[in-house]
Amino acid sequence: MARPPERPRQTARPTLRRRSLLAGAAALGVTGASAGCARVATGNDGDGGRLLEQLRATGTVRLGLAGEQPYGYIGKDGRMTGSAPAVARRIFKELGVPDVQPFPTEFGSLIAGLNSLQFDAVAAGMYINPTRCEQVVFADPEYQMLDAFIVARGNPKGLRTYRDIADSGARMATGTGYAQIEYAKEAGVRKVTTLPDQLAGLLAVEQGRIDVFVGTAVTARNVVRETESTRTEVVEEVTPHVDGKPVVSAGGFAFRTPETALRDAFNRELRKLKKSGELLEIMRPFGFTADQMTDLTAEEKCRA
Repeated sequence: MARPPERPRQTARPTLRRRSLLAGAAALGVTGASAGCARVATGNDGDGGRLLEQLRATGTVRLGLAGEQPYGYIGKDGRMTGSAPAVARRIFKELGVPDVQPFPTEFGSLIAGLNSLQFDAVAAGMYINPTRCEQVVFADPEYQMLDAFIVARGNPKGLRTYRDIADSGARMATGTGYAQIEYAKEAGVRKVTTLPDQLAGLLAVEQGRIDVFVGTAVTARNVVRETESTRTEVVEEVTPHVDGKPVVSAGGFAFRTPETALRDAFNRELRKLKKSGELLEIMRPFGFTADQMTDLTAEEKCRA
């Protein structure tokens, strides 16, 4: 989610902001429907692919978004926004591709959409893990992240870890295709409901349909703040565990497997932004902090 300047609170604002968020979701669906029949030409010369030169020739790159704030979504003005599109605009401009266009879809459809040539890159803050690395090639991560829980005000079930959710039998939900599904199962959570996005999760907690919605820390904090919810809160950051070991997840851009030349060029520009500190300045307005910047590589996360 984009992080707007703090403003004085007004009693009507929670409703207006919810409507704005819902309108943004509607715009996401409309944009995706209008773009759904397009296909992107690609090529593989056996030496890193030719997509970068094709993008330079057309001047346009299409980004797959999942409508998840703050990573990539359609804002209140109907335009593409989020941390990943902001990074993409900066890097692709340096690569000679000035026009960045959105292709909204569901998170669980991003990899399939990328590999079926619906768009050129996934710009959704996607966590890098070995399973996904078998399907796409990732740029190095632009951020690292822990999780957080959205719970009812006062946290009546005392949920502070995934194990707490399992032991209490709390009703948990997260987003479709989210890594948090596996983290929960690892901790012994027997049933995980999936919902379209973090706004749907917050509303489900408010309405008592679930006890906890799990997402990335920045996502959970931003949706509670943006809606100015008075019936929910976000617990302290949560560290998931896999095979008994703590996991710090990291997210980045994904490209089709043949297109390693594009991935490598993207990485070179990304490293420049990290070294200069500009990456944090690009991502800070969307709720990211210095603690979430990382020097992890995609190769490291693909092995994790």
